[in-house]
Amino acid sequence: MAEKKSFEASMERLEEIVRLLEKGDAPLAESLGLFEEGAGLIRACEEYLGEAEQKVVKLRVVGEDEEPEELPF
Repeated sequence: MAEKKSFEASMERLEEIVRLLEKGDAPLAESLGLFEEGAGLIRACEEYLGEAEQKVVKLRVVGEDEEPEELPF
């Protein structure tokens, strides 16, 4: 099974795909393949961001007991 790309690698490839498609030099079949790959990378990046969003917490400086406390973001 192929290893899951990192968020950064996925974003770099997505940017490369956008540049290639903006040039408009690729044949239709290749452009469709690039578009499909880009759509998959977008889904993967959305998953990464969703997972990261779930991990983010808001720190409240002082709780009722004068201690810092974590609150859902």
